Order: sequence, then structure tokens, then C-alpha cells
Amino acid sequence: MTRCLWCGSDPLYMEYHDTEWGVPVHDDRLLFEFLVLEGAQAGLSWITILRKREGYRNAFENFEPEIVARFDEEKIEALLQDPNIVRNKLKVRSAVTNAKAFLKVQEEFGSFDKYIWQFTGGNVITTHRETLKDIPPRTTESDAMSRDLISRGFKFVGSTIMYAHMQATGMVNDHTTNCFRYQEVQKMR
Repeated sequence: MTRCLWCGSDPLYMEYHDTEWGVPVHDDRLLFEFLVLEGAQAGLSWITILRKREGYRNAFENFEPEIVARFDEEKIEALLQDPNIVRNKLKVRSAVTNAKAFLKVQEEFGSFDKYIWQFTGGNVITTHRETLKDIPPRTTESDAMSRDLISRGFKFVGSTIMYAHMQATGMVNDHTTNCFRYQEVQKMR
């Protein structure tokens, strides 16, 4: 079975690749989870975040934006002591800031899903990448998404982070064409 080379042979990475990466996400809670996790990953490897994912789910109340938006200074200080997450002050604070902005987007658009998918015209962008070197770090769509999110007060949402978000949540199918998941994901919407 051929997989995208980035997932290597780590069982956790392979499971994530085989079942989750590139699958279109339309659930607001899961979109918020990926938004927080992608921001936490900045400057780190994705496997580091995957290994801490359960810790994040516990620390961030299963990524319920309504709850995270109400985190106060005491809660933030407690999170900064939690070894099960990345204890970076800016990243932890950005999750709270982003939860508040996320709720405003939901209020304005009816759902975060409706808002975020507008950057791809509501469709999965199908690519035909043969190798990892063919995958760009950002695109015009991720540039536009990043600019708009920043204008709405979101943090840790640069274009490269948002392109990773698009890949993770299936807004773009960036499985390499020789990967067994390429065709499977191609059929999903």
C-alpha cells in the first residue's frame, strides 16, 4: 500500500493519514479543533501535535468554542502548566482569542463551515501532485483566507498555517497521486 511519504512509518501518523487527513470536514467543532491545532503546530512538527491531541482535547474542553472563549487568566495560567499541550503563552492565548472570533463568524455566517468553505467556492480543490515537492506551502486561496481571518481578529492563521488547515480538513486533496487515499478522498465532498 503506497501512502504519501510525509507520514513515514509512525503508526499514529499513518492512522491519521489513512483515516482523517484530506477528508472534507463540515463540522464546526472539528474545524475549530483543527484551527487550534494548526496554530499550535507553528514551528513544530505535526507528529508532535498529534501526540498531544488528546491532551489538547482534555485541556480545551473538547474544543467547544463557547467554553474556550470564556477561559479566564486563571485557566490560561493552568494551561501553561499542562505538559500535555504545547505550553506557549502566545499559542494558548490565541486559542481563546480565536474562539471568540470563531463565535462571531458563526453568528455572522450561520456556521464557521459556511464561512471557511467560501474560500474554495464550497468545493474540494482537486490537485494532481505527484511528489511532496509539488505541494506548495501556500496558495492564493490560503492567502485570501489568512488575510480575512486576520482582519477578523484571529491569531496564528498565516497563509502557510491555513494551507495546512485546508489540507487537513479536506478543502484541498493534496494526497500524492500514487497514494491509495488519493482516489478515495477524491470521491468525498
